[in-house]
Amino acid sequence: MKALLVVDVQNGFVGGNLAVANSHTIIPTINRLIAHFDTVILTQDYHPADHISFYQNHDGKAPFDTIELPYGTQVLWNAHCVQGTSDALFHADLQADKAQLIIRKGYHRHIDSYSAFMEADRVTKTGLAGYLHERGIDSVYVVGIATDFCVAWTAIDAVAFGFDCTVITDATAPIDINGSLDKAMADMTAVGVKFINSKDILNQ
Repeated sequence: MKALLVVDVQNGFVGGNLAVANSHTIIPTINRLIAHFDTVILTQDYHPADHISFYQNHDGKAPFDTIELPYGTQVLWNAHCVQGTSDALFHADLQADKAQLIIRKGYHRHIDSYSAFMEADRVTKTGLAGYLHERGIDSVYVVGIATDFCVAWTAIDAVAFGFDCTVITDATAPIDINGSLDKAMADMTAVGVKFINSKDILNQ
C-alpha cells in the first residue's frame, strides 16, 4: 500500500512571506499525482506569531542567520505561515479536498518542525508513522515545498520509521541556500531515499 505526502503547499511558500522560487509551477503536477493516489496526506506549517524560528523574534538577527537551540542549529526565517492568517492556508490551486489527513507542524513555540513525522527536537512525534502503519501503508511518495528542508526531513524520517520512500523530484521546489539542496540530496541518498519523475508514476 502506498500514500502520497504533500508537504507545505501553502500561500506562505507560494508567493507569500517565505516565497520559494518557481514553487507555483509544481502545483499542476502535484494535482495530477493527487488524482493518482488513493491515500493522500497534507502537511501544513502552522506557527504561532512568536515562534522561535522567526528572525523578527531575535534582536539583531536577519533572515537565514542561525542560532543555537537545545536541539541544535536553527535557521532563522522570515515570519511565515502564522496561525489564522492567509499565509498559512493551502494554496487555492492545490486540489486539497482528497486529503484524508492534515498534519500541522511548527505550532510548538520553542521547536521548529520540518518533518511530517517528527519535530526538530527529534523527540516529539506527530503521529503520522502510527497512522500510516495502522492503514497498512508501507511505501510513501513525497512532494511539495521545500525540497531541501521539509521534503528532505520528511523523506529521511520516513525511512527511519520503516517506510520505503520515494521523492518525486519534479513535484518539489527547493530554497537552495548555502548549498542546502546538494546537502539534502546527499543526505536523502545516504539513507536510501529513491528519486523519480512524476511521469514514471503517471504513465504506469
